[in-house]
Amino acid sequence: QVHLVESGGGLVQAGGSLRLSCAASGLSFSSHAMGWMRQPPGKEREFVAAISWSGGNSYYDDSVKGRFTISRDNAKNTVYLQITTLKPEDTALYFCGASRYREYGPLLQPSVRDFENWGQGTQVTVSS
Repeated sequence: QVHLVESGGGLVQAGGSLRLSCAASGLSFSSHAMGWMRQPPGKEREFVAAISWSGGNSYYDDSVKGRFTISRDNAKNTVYLQITTLKPEDTALYFCGASRYREYGPLLQPSVRDFENWGQGTQVTVSS
C-alpha cells in the first residue's frame, strides 16, 4: 500500500521560507516522477512542481518559478519542496504525489491528473 506523509508546513510571514518534506513507502520510489500540488482555500487542487525519477529534471508552474525548488533523495524515499519569498497567495494545503510517469518532456507536461497517490497534506499559511 502506497503511503505518503507530508510535513514541514506552518504559519509564516510573507517573504519567509519553508521546506516541505514527503516521505514515501509502499512503492518503487525511484521509478516515479514525484510532484507537489496545492489546494488553496475554496479552490481546486493545482500543480506546483514535479521532478523526474532520477532528479535530473524538474518542472514548475509559472506562478512559483524562481521561488520554489523541488528535489528528491531516492536513498531516503523522500521528496522536498523548498519555498522561498512566500506570498499570501501561496496559502494552501500542500500535497505530494507519485506520478504514473517517470519523466516529463516537451510532449508531456505534468498535470494534477498524472498523480495517482496522495498524502494527507501539510498546511502552509502565509500572513501579510
